[in-house]
Amino acid sequence: MLTLLPHPRTGDLFETPVQPGRGWPGDPATSRTPVASTPADVAALAEAARALTQVDAGVSVCRACPRLVEWREEAAAVKRKSYADQPYWGRPAPGFGAARPRIMIIGLAPAAHGANRTGRVFTGDRSGDFLFASLHRSGLSNQPTCTDSADGLQLNGVRVVAAVRCAPPGNAPLPAERTTCAPWLDAEWRLTGTDVRVIVALGGFAWQSVLALIRRTGGTVGTPTPKFGHGATAALSTATGTVQLLGCFHPSQQNTFTGRLTPVMMDEVFSRAISAR
Repeated sequence: MLTLLPHPRTGDLFETPVQPGRGWPGDPATSRTPVASTPADVAALAEAARALTQVDAGVSVCRACPRLVEWREEAAAVKRKSYADQPYWGRPAPGFGAARPRIMIIGLAPAAHGANRTGRVFTGDRSGDFLFASLHRSGLSNQPTCTDSADGLQLNGVRVVAAVRCAPPGNAPLPAERTTCAPWLDAEWRLTGTDVRVIVALGGFAWQSVLALIRRTGGTVGTPTPKFGHGATAALSTATGTVQLLGCFHPSQQNTFTGRLTPVMMDEVFSRAISAR
């Protein structure tokens, strides 16, 4: 028997995982959105996309990585006890924010009970709480909280994406899964990169993903290869100009609870991003 549960804000009923075109707040897909089932499908659909909305829709229904599909849907079915009365998105998390961003923020992957639950990247977990609070203090978002995809959050000249769009087991996507997902990021960059002046990489994996993105899309990284660190910076040549890469420790609980990353440290990164945008 199909179980329907109410969205925590709108009260509308949804199954888990949420099916495209059923009215979930912010769902970019419809029941007719083409579904990528293989790495070749991802590459073809990403290359064919001519609008950011097409990329977002394609990302949100992608099923090209069997292990990640199984994991994200299992996490959505089992749920965390505190969210047992809610439907889970249970699908990949598309990018969120400005269509013509000056600042792009790139993270690793959605959290099993964060974006995998809410359907919006960095929303619904403590990493997102930390990130969006800093963006608000920096004047880059209209509010400091990010609870669900219908909470009214808006970003000011900023787009947030994950290098891998599905929640992975142990927060560790496999190399093949990273490769399969890369064309989505390439397409997003193709459609927004001419406006981006600063990329903030949240963590070492995101940093490496940015370097690989620039190389794949006709840019150059330089020698020696820039190394990640909090506050590290690198000027990257792209096919259309120069973009500044800034490193920031990932706002994971492991980093924020131990003081490895403080609010002041993250605010300073965004202050530098604003100055360079």
